[in-house]
Amino acid sequence: MNITLLTYGSRGDVQPFVALALGLRRAGHQARLAAPGRFADLAASYGIPFAPLPGDPEEMSRRFNDSGRNVVGQVRGMTAYVASVARSVAQAAFASCDDADLIVHSFLFTSGVHSLARAKGIPDVSVQLFPMFAPTRAFPNVALARVPPGPLSAFTHRLATWIFWQGGKRLAPRGLLDFPLVWPFDPSRPIRTPLLFAYSPAVLPRPADWTAPHIHVTGYLFLDAPETYRPPPALVDFLAAGEPPVCVTFGSMVNREAARIDAVVRAALARTGRRGIVLTGWGGSQPAEPDADLFTLDAAPHDWLFPRCAAVIHHGGAGTTAAGLRAGIPNIVVPHAADQPFWAGRVAAIGAGPAPLDLKRLSVDSVSAALVQASAPEMRARAQEVGRLIRAEDGVGAAVRVIEVAKQE
Repeated sequence: MNITLLTYGSRGDVQPFVALALGLRRAGHQARLAAPGRFADLAASYGIPFAPLPGDPEEMSRRFNDSGRNVVGQVRGMTAYVASVARSVAQAAFASCDDADLIVHSFLFTSGVHSLARAKGIPDVSVQLFPMFAPTRAFPNVALARVPPGPLSAFTHRLATWIFWQGGKRLAPRGLLDFPLVWPFDPSRPIRTPLLFAYSPAVLPRPADWTAPHIHVTGYLFLDAPETYRPPPALVDFLAAGEPPVCVTFGSMVNREAARIDAVVRAALARTGRRGIVLTGWGGSQPAEPDADLFTLDAAPHDWLFPRCAAVIHHGGAGTTAAGLRAGIPNIVVPHAADQPFWAGRVAAIGAGPAPLDLKRLSVDSVSAALVQASAPEMRARAQEVGRLIRAEDGVGAAVRVIEVAKQE
């Protein structure tokens, strides 16, 4: 079976689809990944055929974060960027599906690529890294994390779905689509598109009111570092020179306050006597001065690095949260936007980390207090138990089985 996997965004959005492509290839299928062109090397390092999509997800992140913490402003910021690249991305995405027998697509492709699959007469599967398009009373939509469980929570899901659907129709490139847009999860249809939520039920259990058979919670789609990966010798030496450090990574977050955040975190590490490893990512923050207790590098595979650390401070992105919890270490989350406050809340709810830290009010005192809390034996033990549960899951295998059944239907 020829399968095209489509995703768009940061590395956290792309990496799980590389893992899924590998799983499909191990199961005997041909899998091609279509994603932003900057991830061509990532796909190549795992031998995955790649179709580059136009646009720069780093610019999308910058516009999103420059829009502030207001949800409406964030949506406007992202919509403006998406609108500027929608036609070229859609053209490349559709072309990557020319010979596909089945299409797997992520959040931003939900309605357009499902409609393409319907027009081609082939099945499609939606893979989401956060709970979306499946109303529940158990928890709110990820963009409205503070709404309490109950009827209002269910309404937030329906509202988010309506906004996404209306936005998709407005952004659909005119003259490019020669087929009607169709919603893949229409409850009036006898068979709906399989909807795979690629996160662990140990982190967010399946709600009792998700009774529809098209909804699946598979577990995380982890991509381990290539066997050929060799860490920089200086990093190996730093790890061996003292106690396990605290890793600090804000991934794809491009934040105007990066220098302030970096200074606060470094001061908190110094105050609590902790060594640190800073992964600069897209934010590009660099320590002002060399420090024997602080090691800085652009990036490192989370599955290799996190288990060698005592804790991790991060932004709460779905991928980084998954890796931090899998490693069995406490997660200190400073959410920036989007679904990050939701995952930050889940980390605290399951006892694998302190309460989320407010980005705007981030201080040496608040980070220091979180570091002390994360070092408590009770929290470390709970983080280890969550990690054990997650490592026992096989999210990729579960997702492959759902995809194979979808083809048969």
